[in-house]
Amino acid sequence: MPSTNHHATGGYGLAPVQFSRLTRRGVLLGLSLPQLVVLGVALLTVVTTLYSGGGIAFAWTAPVWVTAGLLAVVPIGGRKLIEWVPVVARWAARTYLGQLVYRRRVIKPRPAGTLALPGDAASLREWEDPETGAAMIYDPHAQTLTAILGVSHPAFVLLDPGEQQRRVSGWGRVLASACRSGRIARIQISERTLPDSGTGLEEWWRTHGTDDGSWAATTYAELIERAGPAGERHATTIGVALDMKAASRQIRTSGGGMRGAAAVLRQEMSTLTTALRAAELTSTGWLTPGEVAVILRSAYDPAAAPALERHGDLGRDLAMAGPVAVTETWDRLHSDSAFHAVLWITEWPRSQVYPGFLAPLVLSSGIQRTIALHYTPVRADQAARDLRKKKTELISDAAQRRKIGQVEDTEQAAELDDVLQQEADLTAGHGVLRVTGLISVSAPTVDDLDAAVSAVEQAAIQASCETRRLVGQQAQAFTVAALPLCRTV
Repeated sequence: MPSTNHHATGGYGLAPVQFSRLTRRGVLLGLSLPQLVVLGVALLTVVTTLYSGGGIAFAWTAPVWVTAGLLAVVPIGGRKLIEWVPVVARWAARTYLGQLVYRRRVIKPRPAGTLALPGDAASLREWEDPETGAAMIYDPHAQTLTAILGVSHPAFVLLDPGEQQRRVSGWGRVLASACRSGRIARIQISERTLPDSGTGLEEWWRTHGTDDGSWAATTYAELIERAGPAGERHATTIGVALDMKAASRQIRTSGGGMRGAAAVLRQEMSTLTTALRAAELTSTGWLTPGEVAVILRSAYDPAAAPALERHGDLGRDLAMAGPVAVTETWDRLHSDSAFHAVLWITEWPRSQVYPGFLAPLVLSSGIQRTIALHYTPVRADQAARDLRKKKTELISDAAQRRKIGQVEDTEQAAELDDVLQQEADLTAGHGVLRVTGLISVSAPTVDDLDAAVSAVEQAAIQASCETRRLVGQQAQAFTVAALPLCRTV
């Protein structure tokens, strides 16, 4: 999970940015704890058999220590075999318990205030704020309360470099304020493409067009009417999750319970709205339960999205917004009218890039997808402790490698440079956030899904990013990537 530092840069030119590398450091000499355990088992087996039974016992126990050694060192799909054991074991347990298939019980009513979502998302609760009318989603397991804000913005790539840098600096201040709060558990930025029902183009024509009955106006209106259902539009939301454990004292002061938590979250919502206004991002308002219901329904059933937009009163009940049927396989998900796959951005650009480097992904056309960026703010004191610990471990590992004669790896030296840079930025007063990127891709058929996933992977390469298709956890990953609920996977 890479971390990035956000701060303003002076000057009128567009300044490059750089992400820290995904840490691959282990407990000892680059080895993770599971690797050390199985290697310890292999070594203990070899030593015990040699001292107790000699060569015959050594040969008889060969399957044990050979298997343990292979589990520790053989990689498959970017992971060692031992790291696949919990993934496969959890998948096997869910298969045995029948948790890969979800069917809504139409006759049996759901408890009031719950969301009709499958899996562990079924525990989410709905709370409508009486003051703002916003939908607040309560997660009893993670102890978070989430509100979602709609955002509109101009095309970033069409702005001049000076204006781009000014907006980047403003967005950096937004994230820095989240780090200083100490009560925000997570911020989720979701940018999704939707099949346009034609309402977007028609609204634009009503606002900006001149319908004077001329030949040009009539022709333009006809083109909009024909092109609307075949087009697509982009929608952006920002979800902010309140950490109810960290804000427990303020919640008690505000009256306790959900009302107190809602009051504290309203403070964070007001701060975020003010910061976004300073960054020249236009908020379209905090989403109501009906608007959240449309997003959830459209994610699981994309074919229904145009009809929901044309008929504003339909599909606005959160209790009925979930899918009717979900079937999860090893590397994809099938829900209602579409197949889905979730990709994880495992590597951000290692070299310096300019803001807007995700343009190949964001501007990809003809693909229904959602790009979700999860920012986890780290308090300054905790970030300082983590950086000191990480720096000490990296320096100790380097000294240990020199002592045993192991050649220093360039990637390990670069990771130490990243830690030193983060420490310097933190000392200068900037914020540190952990960033996780997920991409949810949807298509009506399996073949279309595979083609769309390939196109997204190529677009990620153009953006200097590396993606990996998640396996064994597609259902949970989909709720994190496609739904703006600030959840974790």
